[in-house]
Amino acid sequence: MILIAYDGSEDAREAIAGAAKLFPSQHATIVTVWQRFVETMAGTGAGIAVVLDYDQLDLAAEQAAHEKATEGAQVAEEAGLQATPRAAVAVGRLAETILYVAAELDADAVVMGSRGLGGVKSLVLGSVSHAVLQHADRPVVVVPSPEIAKERARRRGD
Repeated sequence: MILIAYDGSEDAREAIAGAAKLFPSQHATIVTVWQRFVETMAGTGAGIAVVLDYDQLDLAAEQAAHEKATEGAQVAEEAGLQATPRAAVAVGRLAETILYVAAELDADAVVMGSRGLGGVKSLVLGSVSHAVLQHADRPVVVVPSPEIAKERARRRGD
């Protein structure tokens, strides 16, 4: 069983396509990570002066993650994988959560896309795929962004 991180982006769709080529007909769990509202606000340093229903906001975020994971599972099924959607609440950073779910499911590998950030942008923003690679206890496949892959192929003269 493989775990595929999915956020609905073109890069995540490319990761599913790459997984289907590398692991044809395999079972895949498609995970979308969501974050509790309080943790999102703490991470941005923003303050809110109004009273909000955090439970309702969290429920909406969890539901949106379930919908996104289900979308990813449909994409995976269309690509030839046997897929199960899963929404996971963030426990710490995104990379930590992805690796936690991979361990919980005893995934044989983790597959994810890469935004192709480089240089200063990568240093400032960090990289979920880089963090997963650095802390993984199992194989990780990072599928490059389609645009970055095309540009790299162009530079090689392909």
